[in-house]
Order: sequence, then C-alpha cells, then structure tokens
Amino acid sequence: MASTRTSQKKMNRAERQRWLKPVVRRVRVLRETERKEDRRSTEDKVGGLKIIHFGGLGEVGRNMSAIQYDNEIILIDAGVRFGDEKMPGIDFIIPNASYLDDKKDMVKAMFFTHGHMDHIGALPFVLDKIGDPDFYAAPLTKAILMKRMDEFKDRGPVNINLIQPGDEIKISNKLSVKVLRINHSIPDDLEIIVKTPIGNIVHTSDFKFDDTPVNDKPADVEEMERMSREEGVLLLMSDSTGAENEGHSLSEQDITENLDKIFRESTGMLVLGTFASLINRVQQIITIAEKYGRKVVFDGYSMKTNVEICKKLGYLKMAKGTQIMMDEIDNYPRNKVVAVVTGAQGEGNAVLMRIANGEHKYVRILKHDTIVFSSSVIPGNEKDVQFLKDQLYRNGAKVLNYKMLDVHAGGHGNKEDLRRMLQLMKPKLFMPIHGQYSMMINHGLMAQEEGVEEKNIIIGDNGTVVHIEKDGWFFDRNKAPSDYVFVDGLGVGDIGNVVLRDRQVLAEDGFIVIVVLVDSSTHKVKTSPDIISRGFVYLKEHKDLLMQIRKKIRHIVEVQQMREPNAAYLKDQIRNQIGLFLFQKTERRPMVLPVLIEV
Repeated sequence: MASTRTSQKKMNRAERQRWLKPVVRRVRVLRETERKEDRRSTEDKVGGLKIIHFGGLGEVGRNMSAIQYDNEIILIDAGVRFGDEKMPGIDFIIPNASYLDDKKDMVKAMFFTHGHMDHIGALPFVLDKIGDPDFYAAPLTKAILMKRMDEFKDRGPVNINLIQPGDEIKISNKLSVKVLRINHSIPDDLEIIVKTPIGNIVHTSDFKFDDTPVNDKPADVEEMERMSREEGVLLLMSDSTGAENEGHSLSEQDITENLDKIFRESTGMLVLGTFASLINRVQQIITIAEKYGRKVVFDGYSMKTNVEICKKLGYLKMAKGTQIMMDEIDNYPRNKVVAVVTGAQGEGNAVLMRIANGEHKYVRILKHDTIVFSSSVIPGNEKDVQFLKDQLYRNGAKVLNYKMLDVHAGGHGNKEDLRRMLQLMKPKLFMPIHGQYSMMINHGLMAQEEGVEEKNIIIGDNGTVVHIEKDGWFFDRNKAPSDYVFVDGLGVGDIGNVVLRDRQVLAEDGFIVIVVLVDSSTHKVKTSPDIISRGFVYLKEHKDLLMQIRKKIRHIVEVQQMREPNAAYLKDQIRNQIGLFLFQKTERRPMVLPVLIEV
C-alpha cells in the first residue's frame, strides 16, 4: 500500500513538472525528413521574410505573431492565457516578446484581429517591448482594447487607428496589409493579409464560416477567392482549434430555435450562463426575450462592461425598457425575467456560482427556474462545472447544457470549415496555428489532403524563427525566447519556476517551521524547538511525531562537532534530514523552514 502511494505521488510530481520545464521539440514537417539547407543560421541570411510566433502554438491562448521583412516588423495580436490549477496564484500568462527588445525601432505596425482577451489582453504588458508602432483595430475591438488600457493607466495611452473590412493600409514601400471580414463569436473579426515583395501571408484569425450569422455579415468569401486567384497566397497561417472536430461548426442561427423553445416553455426565471465575449449570443438572447416579453438583466463585471460598449457602438440592439438593473428584479414576475451572467465555467467567485450557493444579493433559484449553460466547457474545468450543476440541481432548478440541446455554437470552425479555408486560399505553404499540438498536426494532415505538399507544411513551436522564401522555407538554428511570462497581481515576469514549484509544494504537502535556540557558547539546543505546521498535519493530534522531530533536531544540531556553529550549514542539515524523516514517516514532503537563533 505504501509503495502504491509513493508511486502515485511520484506520478503527480512528474505531471506537475511538465509545464515547469517547457518541452523544446525538434520541429519538423509531418514526416521525419530534413533537408540539409533547412537548418541555416541567421548568420547566413540576415534579411528576407521571417515568421515568429511568441505564443499560440501548441496551446490555446497567448496569441501573438510577428511578420518580419528585412528590417520591418508587423505584429498581430497580443493575448493572454489563463492559468490552471497547476499554477497557483497566477492571474494569467502572456507572450514572451523579448525577441523584440533590441528591435523596437523595426516594429512598424500592430494589428488586432478581434476583441477576445486571448488576442488583445496582453497589450498593456508588452507595450514596453514593441517601441512605438501604429496600432490598427476594427471599431468594437478598439473599444474593448481602450477599456482594457483604462485598467492599466500607468502603462501609457495608446492611439488606435480604426479600420474596416476591405481596407488596405500601406505600411512602407515594401509592406502593406489588407483586412477582410471573417466570422467568429464576436463581431468585427478580421482576417489579416500581409503583402510582401515575395508573396501574400494570410493570418485567418479565429474563424468559422457562418452564412447566416447573428449580428454580423458573412465572411468576405468572394474577395478571398479573388485574391487567391489573382495574387496567390504564399503562406496560410490558419486557426487549428477545431481541427479534430468533424463536420461544420453550427451557425448562431442554428441554436435560435432551441433557445426560443426554452423561453417559450420556461415557467420560472431564466438564467443563462455564457462568456461575456459571446456578443452575438447576447444579441440572440435579447431578441428572444423581447419576443416573449421578458426583461433582461446582466451581471458579471466583464458582461456588464461588454454590453455597455456594444450598446454604445450599436452592436447590441434592444428596445427601450428591455434591460433592467439587478435591484429591480423583484419588481417583475419571475417568469418575465431572464438573467444573463458570467461563471458558466464554475469559477468560484463568479456570478453563477454565487447564485448556486445562495450567496447572490438579488437572485435566488426556486423550483421552476431554468438554468442554461450556453457555452462549452473549457478543458480542465469539468469538475468545477459539474459541482456547479449539482448545486443548481439541489436548488430545484432545471439545468440545460449544450450536450442536451444545441444551445451553444462555438466560434471556431470544425474540419469542414478549415477545409473550406484551404480550398479558398490554395496556399503554397501552410502553417497551422492557434491550437494544441495534436490539433496542428491534424490540420497539417488535412492540408495534405487538399493538395499542399508535405514538404511545404510547417509545424512550429513558440519562438521558432521560420524563414520564408518564394520556393520554400527553413527553420533558423536560433530560437526566440519562448518561456512563459507570468502575471501575478502587479508583478509581471517576476514569478519563475522556483516560486511556482514552492507554491505547488505548499499546496500539496504544506509546510513546517522549525525554530531552534542554540547556545552560542556550548553550541547545544537550549530549549525544546518550536514547531509550527500549516497544511501538513495537526500537531496536537500527532504528539509522538512531534517528539520525534524535536529529538531529531537536537541530534542534528549537537552532533556537529564545530567550534563555531555554521548557521547556513545547520539549516541545510535540518531541512534535508527532517524532510527525509517526515517522508519516511508520512510519505509527504512538506516544505521545511528552519530558523536558528543564537543566544
């Protein structure tokens, strides 16, 4: 039994270490083939066209890309990725843009594809890395970005130029950028086309094809076809998030009928949990609520912020009197109210969890109320979401989610959407982006099916420098820095692997503090050492263990036959020997913090 527990603990620690030391893969095309000329150094080729991704490859989130031609750089996006349970205390992770430290004057422009945090959220934290470029974004993206920057007033003002689908911006004599409309779960999503002297580079942004979008227009398919036919596409960098999902992604219109049915049949209050960034979904809910005479109330900081921004810009349309404030809920019958809230991922302090736990100031769940999870579950949040659903069921609510009924249409294209993009673009070179490694590999296999030669498929890693030429590509021997940059409170990049490892140990096994008084003349322990335990064991219930620890400490200190006690050496001895002793006795490894006081 003891050996089983030891083996399990080793497995847990091995799993915990996987992200502490990022895997550096030898990146190749899909087959293990390699051309000799494909490993040239920047010493051989200083100029030309290079592609570098500072995040977003082998992960979902942290999206930031650089397209460099000679001494000019265009950046696309700067997003965050949120930490998980293996990263205690971390607010989010941002792209490592250190590659740009000595190239600030080369950064000429920065474009933002859309207003989701995994594409714009890191801008305040990378401003000091990117010099003084011109910023470009569509109206809604700009408004959300400006609100984001308001939260970081010390980071400096940013002037963002407005662009619209179809615009072409001349960056320099060598580079220009054209933007086209593409569909996602938020309006104003843009596909970015960078025109270079050797060919067009297309960045799809997050996308799906939706011929019947809500609150938006269909993608500029005709212009994509024209550009591909008349100008050609040298390199396509395409969203890979849905590369493992069969078929087409649902249109927002596809779920309207099911949402309508829920509104029609619900006899109590309706509560819909969704992402604050799903603006098109929010518009659907407003439209159906007005149809059935329900008042709409919004809660959650990000939800209320986005709703106000979109109302001001005309991206959300509702009749006067439709929206009410939270403190007005009791003024209306329960079957005439729908609450649209955040927290559908089971976050502890979010609105939906507070409602489920009976801790919300205004909303109480009663027997005939209906709760709709109008979003998919982010991998890793399954247990939290299940706990949340159980709490809601305990309150007597009817609970619906996307597995029971089509009440969520994702913002990322499935296999057939990705295939359609490949057929439209007909690229010479193809690089899957925005996805886990398996997603990128499967996207690359699909590209082969659509006629892209295997040797022209680029499977990269964050930090990989890819040289693009008219007749091919190769990896640089040198990589740009790609390790995680953690944001914790006001600290940016000051949390390293050692600190995170300590947090993991504290969270898993706790710690003990050992305070030892040592006689400076006799070098002996003066009184019984004080031992403080937090998260390890409750010492009052483990008196035998406590006595053994004290005896062990006395032995460690007094067995050292030194004329002058060396405090640093003794601390190491106490830390190591007590740590080993505790593991032998308990199979736990608490952090041991020795304090030596000479008297």
